[in-house]
Amino acid sequence: MAIIRPFNGLRPKEALAAQVAARPYDVLSSDEARTAATGNPYSYYHVSKSEIDLPESIDTHSQQVYDKAAENLHRLVQEGVLFAEAQPAYYIYKLVMNGRAQTGLVCVSSIADYNNGIIKKHEFTRPDKELDRINHIKTTKAQTGNVFLAYNDVPELNALIDRWQEHNKPVYDFKADDGIQHTVWVVNTPSAVQEITTLFAEKVPCTYIADGHHRAASASLVQKEFEAAGKITSIENPINYFLTTIFPASQLAILDYNRVVKDLNGLSKEELLSRLDYDFTVEEIGHLPQQPTMLHEFSMYLEGKWYRLVAKEGTYTTDPIGILDVTILSNNVLDKLLGIKDQRTDKRIDFVGGIRGLGELVKRVDSGEMKVAFALYPVTIQQLFDIADSGNVMPPKSTWFEPKLRDGLITHTI
Repeated sequence: MAIIRPFNGLRPKEALAAQVAARPYDVLSSDEARTAATGNPYSYYHVSKSEIDLPESIDTHSQQVYDKAAENLHRLVQEGVLFAEAQPAYYIYKLVMNGRAQTGLVCVSSIADYNNGIIKKHEFTRPDKELDRINHIKTTKAQTGNVFLAYNDVPELNALIDRWQEHNKPVYDFKADDGIQHTVWVVNTPSAVQEITTLFAEKVPCTYIADGHHRAASASLVQKEFEAAGKITSIENPINYFLTTIFPASQLAILDYNRVVKDLNGLSKEELLSRLDYDFTVEEIGHLPQQPTMLHEFSMYLEGKWYRLVAKEGTYTTDPIGILDVTILSNNVLDKLLGIKDQRTDKRIDFVGGIRGLGELVKRVDSGEMKVAFALYPVTIQQLFDIADSGNVMPPKSTWFEPKLRDGLITHTI
């Protein structure tokens, strides 16, 4: 069963929460973060993307960047922008985007659960990205990025969280510049804290990583390093846990995660269309973008026109991996026709989160940077659970969750 704990969160003063809050470090570039933090010394980008305070030529993985992050985090504490919770607490975090709300529990989850498969994964991780977060955690002595977990609904938990929101005042309640509302409550009464801990231990057999595989893996590897060095003397040592926000599955929505490719692997437009016809019904739909409307349907943008592709029977299997649209596209187009064998390492392919819209695909192809784009129908949360339960992993960049949690609102120090 799932082991979670309350913790003494490091968080901003109420009046400064909106200024501190920052999008996750891995969803924007250094230039975008630099622009977003301009004129705002309290922005958490100074911690999560600390290269913005160094020369633009800096290697973003250099120790100088991690040292700057630690320096900036210390500054925010020294200036009273951030403070540590007086007693261990849970936090309720509600996000509202386009009228749709999702409410999660901020806690620390057991790294032992991660290592033992109680926290289930659906993606491989990359060693270079792990090392980046390892160095960031070790240097700042903090987990500054949240891991987004999901669980099958437990009515008692949902009811408890609803009651707390109804009867208590939030400590933060603001709308970010992208229109997403962020509201946070502190749960610190001993009875409520114990009830939450017990409900998870008795009612939640496992949780699933929705977003944040690299943050979770890095926390685990740091813990192993500390353990090997004999630096952990208690099971309750903060290093044995990592920062998570856990949402009930019924409240979550997954957006599409689309692909753009630099070239046609030596094929002409006509040759590509002809070869696609073996595995898909292909229909030209004109100059206006059209989102796929069902599973096994894809939209392709090529040389100023959109095409509708529908996978034919026999191009996919019914097992949890084979039935995924990302698998169908990977096997029958990216690998078979475009020669992309490993999407994790091939520099000819890039990924575009659905939050950016189909216009971003048009932009990248029309600019000449990319040659062709593919839009996919979103993976369902049940498909994600099925794959994780089966012990398999999804192809790279299969899911895009929105809205994103904000960094800086609650930090776990180790």
